[in-house]
Amino acid sequence: MPGSAKTIIAAADKLFYPGTHPQAIILTHGHMDHAGSAQELADHWHVPILAHPLEMPFLTGKAVYPPADPTVGGSLAFVSRFFPPQTFNLTGIQALPEGEEIPYMAGWQCIHVPGHAPGQVAFFRAEDKTLLGADAFATTEHDSVLSVLLGVPKISRAGTPFNFDWEATHASVVKLSNLEPQAIGCGHGPAVQGLHLANELRELALHFPVPPKGRYVDSPARTDANGVEFIPPALPDTLPARAAMLGGGLAIAALAAVLLSKRDGKKGKKHKRLKGYRPAPATAYERPFPDYPYKEKYY
Repeated sequence: MPGSAKTIIAAADKLFYPGTHPQAIILTHGHMDHAGSAQELADHWHVPILAHPLEMPFLTGKAVYPPADPTVGGSLAFVSRFFPPQTFNLTGIQALPEGEEIPYMAGWQCIHVPGHAPGQVAFFRAEDKTLLGADAFATTEHDSVLSVLLGVPKISRAGTPFNFDWEATHASVVKLSNLEPQAIGCGHGPAVQGLHLANELRELALHFPVPPKGRYVDSPARTDANGVEFIPPALPDTLPARAAMLGGGLAIAALAAVLLSKRDGKKGKKHKRLKGYRPAPATAYERPFPDYPYKEKYY
């Protein structure tokens, strides 16, 4: 995320030794929550940034990712309305070479898993069946704010409003499930391990929950080496209209309350008593006799 560089540097110093640095920064993809601090870290450590060739136009300021789909449903889709466009202009970035070998990561396999981002990649180490799954899927219920905040472990789909190609997203999950990982770290959710993970990921692949509706459900966006080639038309988003109606109703109610309070205040002024005022004892005057002066009687 942007603004996370100091936290990451401190964590690296604590995990290894003060002043430590990696040989390179290898991005799984270029979304804000993954690449937001890449440039600051690269400048601090004096190391290169690497990413899949299909991510290059989005990381170098030449293109913007397909827009998020708030109509796909879920809490993440709701808040995606307020996310800014995701684009960067990184310097010193290099394209990962073709093939599965990864520079600076001996023993790891690079796997192209598009659908969430055009050039998204996952990393797998066969020696101990460890998988870094990026945002191909999640290890918590990503569509539940409560699950994300609590970090409740669960193999589930990830990035619902940002998946611009649901067929490719499903195929990527199938590809990773065939690896039968026993330790998984993804972009969202806790790191998990155990023999049960292979079955859970396989179940996700067999019963992958494609949303019933959404901008990209029936017609995916298309991308190429230069960026976005095609974006399907957006579905009607009724939330802004409903929010406007609700806001208008609240404004009218607030105005009515102010006017009523002013009217009641004016009425109250006619009967307002001064502070410390006490009414005088009741008296009555009468003229029982016709002579003058009047005779007073007190009750």
